Amino acid sequence: MGGPRAGKVLVLGVLVAFGLGSSAEVRAGEPPVHASPSAAPAPVAAPLVFSPHDIAFVDALTWGANASTMARFHALGVEGWLKEQLHPARDTLPAEAQRQIEALEISRRSAPQLVTEFRDRDAALKNLPSPEEKGAAQKVYQADMTARAREAATAAILRALYAPDQLRERMVWFWLNHFNVHQAKGNLRLLMADYQDNAIRPHALGKFRDLLAATLRHPAMLRYLDNAENAAGRINENYAREIMELHTLGVGSGYSQKDVEELARILTGVGIAGPNIPRVKPGQEALLIRDGLFEFNPARHDFGDKVLLGRTIEGQGFAEVEEALDILSRAPATARHVSRDIAIYFVADNPPEALVQRMADTFQKSDGDIAAVLATMIRSPEFEASLGKRFKDPVRYVFSAVRLAYDDRVILNTQPVQNWLNRLGEGLYNHETPDGYPLVSTAWTASGQMTARFEIARQIGSGAAGLFKPAEEGAVEQPAFPLLQNSLYFSGLSARLSPATRLALAQAISPQDWNTLFLSSPDFMQ
Repeated sequence: MGGPRAGKVLVLGVLVAFGLGSSAEVRAGEPPVHASPSAAPAPVAAPLVFSPHDIAFVDALTWGANASTMARFHALGVEGWLKEQLHPARDTLPAEAQRQIEALEISRRSAPQLVTEFRDRDAALKNLPSPEEKGAAQKVYQADMTARAREAATAAILRALYAPDQLRERMVWFWLNHFNVHQAKGNLRLLMADYQDNAIRPHALGKFRDLLAATLRHPAMLRYLDNAENAAGRINENYAREIMELHTLGVGSGYSQKDVEELARILTGVGIAGPNIPRVKPGQEALLIRDGLFEFNPARHDFGDKVLLGRTIEGQGFAEVEEALDILSRAPATARHVSRDIAIYFVADNPPEALVQRMADTFQKSDGDIAAVLATMIRSPEFEASLGKRFKDPVRYVFSAVRLAYDDRVILNTQPVQNWLNRLGEGLYNHETPDGYPLVSTAWTASGQMTARFEIARQIGSGAAGLFKPAEEGAVEQPAFPLLQNSLYFSGLSARLSPATRLALAQAISPQDWNTLFLSSPDFMQ
């Protein structure tokens, strides 16, 4: 693993020719140099220069290397930067990005408030006197729910593009996909923001057991996989099956249909809180749990003993669920299944078994510490060998293009980004089945995908994508043109290009043409 200063050479002449030297100085954390007519000219510090390895390293662990992230990498060094990414203390955004998120409705009202409001609206529109009025009100109702999901996507995109804790944001997307829910079911559009920000993000680099429990207690998951209807005498196995098949143990790990049935019985009574407190039998009042929109209702629970993976769980209420989560999250099969998925996401479609086993060993020794598992992967020779070779899925492709094009200049409209992700087949919250989007690169290399990427590269490269036109009616688009031939390009990115890409770029007839060719080149795709 090379240091950020490794291979540093002075390319001042090139940077001065493009007027890019001074911005690199400031971003490196050095104090800005103020011109003074009476003072002697300030010494010109050498601009930052990065090796192709350093750029590939940062690119692999973020949503895309850009000048400001590379400057932070330079300032902290490899170990310092990696420590900050694995154990981020900050959860801060640039002021403009934070302002946009705070202005959203989802930031002003909690998930329980939104659910209550829409429940009341739904009841009211059913009482409207005419079908025409009902139809019109229903359209507004649906549009408002869709708007809340778009706001959730806006917040997710702004965090992905501008959050300093980039590795955490990569893992937020990974876990959202691992614990996938689809926004189109029921009222899930109201819950997406809360699901990603309060169930997923706080645990994205923490303990897997906590993450699993947070998703289990969230109404988005309970509604999506039907556990809200799972009750004694009316068993619904859907969620129990997906927990074992997708979230923890994995297919072929040795669990049986009987284990699925037993877990479903354990999960009876785990559901969503309604407006009224449920009636329970005398003596079971203490077992009732209501926490926000989460509810465990003992009146709907199967109190018989169960046997899960060979271990007897005594019927006792929600404590059974806690015991089952302990068993599932600490099973060796879960360690391997989760580690393998992480390795696929970051390293290769078929990650080496030796790497997966080392990550799984760390998973078990650390009691499912996700940051520790990532550290084992990042420090491995297999990860080192994969740098610069992992083909980008659509989300990573789009985010990395926007990050490189505009660096820390905050976009004012995320709708073009949402549209691009939908067009490329990986829209946020749009995967219908619980298995999430494919992690393997072969799922994203068809000719239609490449054609769409070229068109998106053209839109970003021409500066006419609408990213700086606020969504408000009558808003005027702010001038913006991406400078892809920027300080990062000349200080290291260009060294990664293949001869074929260099030849193609040399044929560009305009800056827009050059940008398009660069963003659609094979070198930028990985």
